[in-house]
Amino acid sequence: METKFAVKALAAIAHESRLAAYRTLMQAGPEGLPAGQLAEMMGIAPSSLSFHLKELVNADLLTSRQEGRFVFYSVKYNSMTSLLAYLTENCCGGNPCTSVRNDMCANTQDATQ
Repeated sequence: METKFAVKALAAIAHESRLAAYRTLMQAGPEGLPAGQLAEMMGIAPSSLSFHLKELVNADLLTSRQEGRFVFYSVKYNSMTSLLAYLTENCCGGNPCTSVRNDMCANTQDATQ
C-alpha cells in the first residue's frame, strides 16, 4: 500500500459522522445498507450523510451500487485490511507477530505483573 492511500483513508474516517457511518456499515456486512436506512439509523439528514459517504467512497473505503431507486453502500473490506496491514507492518520491532492485539495484550499483562 502506498502512503498516499493510507493518508487519504485515515483522513476520510477522521470525522465523527464518517467514522460512525463506516462502523455501522461494517456491522451490516457485505450487503451493506441503503443510504436512506443508514441516514435513519444514524439520525442524520440524508443530504449530509450523502456528502460523508462520498468522501468514504473517494477514499476507497466504501463502494456504492444502485438497486432500483436505492443506492446501497457497503464496506470495501480489502481496503481496510490493507490499511491495517500498512499501519502494523513494522510492529514489534520487525519481529513477526501472529496478532498485534494479542501481542499488545501480552505486553500489558507483563507490565502489570
